[in-house]
Amino acid sequence: VSRIIYRGGLEKRTLPQSVHLKSRHEVGDILRESGVPITEFRAAVIIGARSLSFEMIHHLTNRLPIMICPRWVITKTQPIGVDDVISYLAAAPGTPESVGRIIDIGGPEILTYRDMMLTVAKVLGLKRWLIKVPVLTPRLSSYWVGLVTPIPIKPARALIEGLRHETVCENDDARKLFDIKPMPFVTAVQKALSAVLPGDNFIEGHQAESVINQIESSHILIDRQQLTVKSPAKAVFDIITSIGGEKGWYYANWLWKIRGFIDEISGGVGLRRGRRDSLTLAVGDSLDFWRVEELEPGKRLLLRAEMKVPGKAWLEFEVKIIDEQKSLLTQTARFYPRGLLGLCYWYGVYPIHKLVFKGLAAAIANKAEAGPAN
Repeated sequence: VSRIIYRGGLEKRTLPQSVHLKSRHEVGDILRESGVPITEFRAAVIIGARSLSFEMIHHLTNRLPIMICPRWVITKTQPIGVDDVISYLAAAPGTPESVGRIIDIGGPEILTYRDMMLTVAKVLGLKRWLIKVPVLTPRLSSYWVGLVTPIPIKPARALIEGLRHETVCENDDARKLFDIKPMPFVTAVQKALSAVLPGDNFIEGHQAESVINQIESSHILIDRQQLTVKSPAKAVFDIITSIGGEKGWYYANWLWKIRGFIDEISGGVGLRRGRRDSLTLAVGDSLDFWRVEELEPGKRLLLRAEMKVPGKAWLEFEVKIIDEQKSLLTQTARFYPRGLLGLCYWYGVYPIHKLVFKGLAAAIANKAEAGPAN
């Protein structure tokens, strides 16, 4: 090993430390004692999908219209976007002046956790009220986070224990050594949440990471149907890519028409758009009230809902070869609920969705097994 680049935690060592941040500092000390040239970057909250501290803020903000908040919501910190962190890490090997240094990195703003929650709410288009109380200890706070979010209590407590003290950059070595200008907090949040905000994420083949993989899975509600089909994979996929338009949706088509009518009278697109071609699909095509977002010919189709829903929804079809005359069909409906209304919507219509999606997967399998004439 000729060089070590380490990303540690940002907090003053002169203050009482949480077990989590203390361990991060100790790892840095051990690496320095190895004798290998090292650069340590210290960061506070990293803004990006799958950053646990950001996901905690995201979950709390999205799920709770009114939040009873402990004192740590007014603790100051200096968040930084994950893309900027990666830029620093990538630039360090080509910057010999960074060897042997502990470099604090942060975004251009010093914010409280309250500031961050309200900004996330604004980006999501939600209105939130935060009520500060003095009685919630880190232990009680972690139980609360574990109750109202999918984040387990143990890592939640480790995070919250570290929020007692400010985590603000103590040196400006990053500015002096690197030609990197960190993005504003709101920009970092918009990038982190881009996959669940209104808009397009078209991907052809394997040119980029699937939009589904850009979302932390704990935010997504899922209905999955999986069937073994006694038909070649190509035949199954041909049935899938012929769906919608004049051919309808193969199962309970009258329910799909009702949903389209409700969407249309609510100001949505409804089913009136149909499809561009009765046999083929391409990325960007409209398909009734769906849009083709990703397509791997013969293997995978991802549709994004464009009907009016309190969140963002996708319907994915995957076909895998088992043998020449048998294939595996996986149909997955995904929903990102925006706010409490989104959660109520999903669970309110789930019995109908369960019936329709199960019937749709079975109908695709039956049509494929029946052959081209059907």
